[in-house]
Amino acid sequence: QVQLVESGGGLVQAGGSLRLSCAASGRTFRYAMGWFRQAPGKEREFVAAISSNGGSTYYTDSVKGRFSISRDNAKNTVYLQMNSLKPEDTAVYYCAAGDALGTILVDIREYDYWGQGTQVTVSS
Repeated sequence: QVQLVESGGGLVQAGGSLRLSCAASGRTFRYAMGWFRQAPGKEREFVAAISSNGGSTYYTDSVKGRFSISRDNAKNTVYLQMNSLKPEDTAVYYCAAGDALGTILVDIREYDYWGQGTQVTVSS
C-alpha cells in the first residue's frame, strides 16, 4: 500500500512559478510516478511522468519546456517544477503511483495509487 500527499499548490500570477511535492509513504523506488490535473468541468488529464529510477520522463505537449518532473527516491518524494504558468494551468493537481519498474506510465488507468490533490490557481 502506498499513500501519497501533495503539497505546494497555491495562487500565482501568470508567468510565475510553483513547485509541487508529492511525499510517498513506504519505499517507492519500484513505482513509476506521474502528475495529473483536473480543471472544473473537465476530465482528469495527464501532465508528466517519470520512471522508477528517474531516468526517463514524459510530458504532455502543453507543458513541455515549462514543467519539469523529478524524484528523490531517498526521500520518497516526487516534484513538479512549474514555470511560466498560464491561466489554463489552473486545476487540482494529483500525484499518482503505478507499480511499473523501469517504465513510464501515461494512461491514467495504469496508476494504482492517488493523492488527495493540491489546488493550483494562475491569475491573469
